[in-house]
Amino acid sequence: QVQLEESGGGLVQAGDSLRLSCAASGRPSNAMGWFRQAPGKEREFVATIGRSSANSLYANSVKGRFTISRDNAKNTVYLQMNSLKPEDTAVYYCTAGSILATTPRVFDFWGRGTQVTVSS
Repeated sequence: QVQLEESGGGLVQAGDSLRLSCAASGRPSNAMGWFRQAPGKEREFVATIGRSSANSLYANSVKGRFTISRDNAKNTVYLQMNSLKPEDTAVYYCTAGSILATTPRVFDFWGRGTQVTVSS
């Protein structure tokens, strides 16, 4: 069993930066990632990274602005978010699983989420 706890969300202005963290307990997962869900919308993929950090995937909407990274010694994954836009406003969920993927159903474990609000 893996438990995930996100932190780092908050209210910022457009153009600002935030760094989300997700601390995992239990056995390390091969893939860790982030999804987000805005009110009235489906949960959407943001980024995912493999255990060695050699492989990562990004949604087109965040490519070039967000960077995912992980520290295996701390069993923690990060999401550095730069140049934030109002459309980035959502609850951000940390996830862990066996393989890199962009669909939620592939991942086995989920955190409770952290709110990110970007004002214009």
